[in-house]
Amino acid sequence: MPALKQADAAVSVPLPKAGVLGIPGSPLADDVRRVIGWKGSLRAYADRLMPVLTIGREHSLGDLVKKRMGQRVLDRLVEPVASGVYTTSAVDLEIDVVVPGLNRALTTAGSLSGAVSALRTGAPAGSNVGGLLGGMASLPAAIVAALQRHDVAILTGTTATALVRSGTDDTPTWSVTVTRQADAVPTDPQVVPTDGAAPTDAGAPTGSAASLARPIARTHTDGTEPAAELTTGILTARYLIVATQGAQALRLVNPLGDQFDALAELDWPAPTAVTLTTLVLDAPALDAHPRGTGVLVSADAPDVTAKALTHVTAKWAWVAEAAGPGRHVVRLSYGRAGQPNPTDDLSDEELQALALHDASALLGVPLATASVRAFARTEWRDALSPAMLGAPERAQQVREAVMATPALEITGAWLAGTGLASVIPHALAAGDRIRHAALGLTIAAPDA
Repeated sequence: MPALKQADAAVSVPLPKAGVLGIPGSPLADDVRRVIGWKGSLRAYADRLMPVLTIGREHSLGDLVKKRMGQRVLDRLVEPVASGVYTTSAVDLEIDVVVPGLNRALTTAGSLSGAVSALRTGAPAGSNVGGLLGGMASLPAAIVAALQRHDVAILTGTTATALVRSGTDDTPTWSVTVTRQADAVPTDPQVVPTDGAAPTDAGAPTGSAASLARPIARTHTDGTEPAAELTTGILTARYLIVATQGAQALRLVNPLGDQFDALAELDWPAPTAVTLTTLVLDAPALDAHPRGTGVLVSADAPDVTAKALTHVTAKWAWVAEAAGPGRHVVRLSYGRAGQPNPTDDLSDEELQALALHDASALLGVPLATASVRAFARTEWRDALSPAMLGAPERAQQVREAVMATPALEITGAWLAGTGLASVIPHALAAGDRIRHAALGLTIAAPDA
């Protein structure tokens, strides 16, 4: 981040220990003063002398921090964490989503720093951090294996483009229009041509008919090479769970009725485009883990484009063991809410060079191009944050629309919240309600 004094060089300092999302529990602590200086610490300490005037709940995390602790705490402590974790400015974060219990603790403790200390007592640092042995890539592989044990059809390279609901509330039928690459092979081989001919595999499971025989006209990407040929068709089902990203889910359900049409009129935040870059480096100098497990970057930090860096081999022991001595994996994230993604016009080669430059600057270790053993680019282009202002109210309206539509469920991080601890229970509950409906049982609807 920028130095406190304009003439000084940029600085890298440890995140203070006794805090929540960068909000300090001890404003005068040494590790806080190193980041915001004496002036910032004294202003933050004034929080303990201010009465809690608001009756009810605070909503904007950034507004609360600025009001109680001042601009320096917001800019130098909270904003880097908010952007790194939620890809969103702290001003736009809903307190009850990102720090549940803070409003109640603020009223009880009488100060923001006191509230933070109370929350930290109940949840020590790192208590909510966990991962999967083998990485997140092992999760979809495990899901696929479980589905295949139950003979579930999986269509890859396939996009759902429209939903139609027919029948009655007691016995509805869902028709899902899909497009897919012509050479993609489904695990369920049943194909019902659109001309009404018999399925190609009469023994395929009933109730999951796929109509995928109508080619879409070819186009040319550069005037010479044709794009991949697509086919379109219809899948039918008795029950439906929509588990796409938020923007796609809203587009799919929008035509289903007035209650879903109204969802499109809500104040949904614009999706933020995020680019992740992964570097595998032969760099023994990183064995010392010079920045611990990672770095969160202030928006106005000079000569660095990334918003965050994770030193993966420092954070996860299984990755370090797999990589071997002297080899390291670092991941950098690009793209901030409300701003164009700085990597949009970069080739892979240019992005690799930028990531290497940023990694060198953030880790404080020179990293040569020759040290790069592998590079990967991952794009997230259409995600809705579940943590922005108004998120609880928007999610509740989605739940109410779903509850009024038999045989339908919607799940995903954009409704459930960030992280496996939020996503998995939400998805399991949606599946349970569908299963109970199929068995003619009832199950309680989700709470607001």
